[in-house]
Amino acid sequence: MKAQDVLVERINNLCKEKRMTYYALSYASAVPMTTLMHIVDKSTANPGVMTIGKLCEGFGISLKEFFDAPEFDEIVHLDM
Repeated sequence: MKAQDVLVERINNLCKEKRMTYYALSYASAVPMTTLMHIVDKSTANPGVMTIGKLCEGFGISLKEFFDAPEFDEIVHLDM
């Protein structure tokens, strides 16, 4: 599984877990909705760590918690 796919899967899983819509995540994280949608639809190939960090703030978790998840054990290649 590619890193980009895993990233989107993690965001979607956290949205379900936290019962958040993309809109609520965008608002809570101060990441513009268009930016979030470009990450989720994979038109942004390599979102920056600062953006992921802001999403983590919106979820109320640390970057470590974000990346310390079973989804990331499935990454075969780091190429996005």
